[in-house]
Amino acid sequence: MAYKYYKDNRAYIEALKKTGDLVVVNDEVDWDLEMGAIVRRMCERKSPAAHFKKIKDYPDFEALGAPMATHRRLAIAFGLDPATPIPQISAEYLKRTTGSPVKPKIIDRKDAPCKEIVWSGEDANLFNLPAPMVHDGDGGRYICTWHFVVAKDYDTDFVNWGMYRQMAFDEKTMVGPVLAFSDMGKMFYNKYVPRNLPMPFATVISPDPLSAIASSAPSPLPEAEFTGMLMGEPVEVVKCETCDLYVPAHAEIIIEGVVLPNVMIDESPFGEYTGYRTSPREKRTVYRVKAITMRKKSILAVSNMGVPTDEGQLLRSFSLGLEMERMLKDQGIPVTGVYMLPESTHHLVVVGVKPIYANIATQIGQLVFGSKLGPWFHLVVVVDDTTDIYNKDEIIHALSTKCNPATGIRITEHGVGTPLNPFVSPEQRKYGAAPKVIFDCTFPLNWPASELPVKVAFNSVYPKEIQEKVLSKWNQYGFKD
Repeated sequence: MAYKYYKDNRAYIEALKKTGDLVVVNDEVDWDLEMGAIVRRMCERKSPAAHFKKIKDYPDFEALGAPMATHRRLAIAFGLDPATPIPQISAEYLKRTTGSPVKPKIIDRKDAPCKEIVWSGEDANLFNLPAPMVHDGDGGRYICTWHFVVAKDYDTDFVNWGMYRQMAFDEKTMVGPVLAFSDMGKMFYNKYVPRNLPMPFATVISPDPLSAIASSAPSPLPEAEFTGMLMGEPVEVVKCETCDLYVPAHAEIIIEGVVLPNVMIDESPFGEYTGYRTSPREKRTVYRVKAITMRKKSILAVSNMGVPTDEGQLLRSFSLGLEMERMLKDQGIPVTGVYMLPESTHHLVVVGVKPIYANIATQIGQLVFGSKLGPWFHLVVVVDDTTDIYNKDEIIHALSTKCNPATGIRITEHGVGTPLNPFVSPEQRKYGAAPKVIFDCTFPLNWPASELPVKVAFNSVYPKEIQEKVLSKWNQYGFKD
């Protein structure tokens, strides 16, 4: 069955307008820092998204700022009421992604909006796109901040969609980091580089909301098929102009070309999702552009990484947490839920569990740190099933009262991290190393039941009938929420 979703960003924009989750900015904004500054402040204030109608020097383009930087907008992307609580959004995601993959539908290029304009040869000039200078101090203009890169394995049918930042270096060249442990990095460094072969790529800018969600999810499935599961029907794709890759037909802008082996160009600094500028200017992976296709009056999506919460933190927290929950349940761990706090820049994971045997928190930490997801976080807090993992107040309370400072903290000094971790040394960032820690916030099983501290809360120390009476008369008492 098809679920409610938006086929492109234009329909999504209209939905945001209807719910009051979008502001239309008719004043001309400058691509050089002004637009970035507006989007950064929007993220920090949890403001509505912004539809910029006029961009200085680029009369044929518009922009969408902070497309999915709040849980309200995430709910809208799923066709839900914007006030839907996080657990219900999570349940919708899990419902849609349980079952068989849905292969994409290939459509003819004449029916694909992303082919309305085609630039090739000398016309394929990156600086004809309104790439913003996102932060003051960035190493260049980052054309790709809300996008994904499509790449195919050399000798299998596996195709990856992943978000990898790309800076415009010159008219025909983009550059950005491709981490060796990423799906694209494994394909490029293990298959193409040893053969000294360029790897075809297609960068999809301003994809539809569900394709964007799929591209940031750590699912083992091909993201095009995963998108079909989220939609409940095949995502429509179209073949690229210069290679055999397929891209979402309703995206705003497609950049095609090849990733060059054994060639590196200086890239960065860049203000990152951690809320810090941690990447030094170093030589990184090079993308050579062959063609650009787009819709008429294209709407460039602009995200602004920095202090929480922006799209990168929110979506990665959302999808990583749910895929981690799926993984732990597949291992038979009695988890009640997993939540990554977006405010932690998805470095803090809270796992709820029924503690039915000793040291279950240690086992959970070892499983998640050893998984494919492990490099992206370093703090795991394990709480029992009486703690609401979505409630920061309850998490702080559990951490402060249930975690024994001497016996409840387990540190792993040598773990896998990312080059973006602000807290590690420059050498550790260079080699992708990071320590990890588990906080066990469950009471020991060998404590007598009569000695267990009793949690004093509305839902735990009052009879059910009293709770129901108070809740039913809450507004009558004069309270508004």
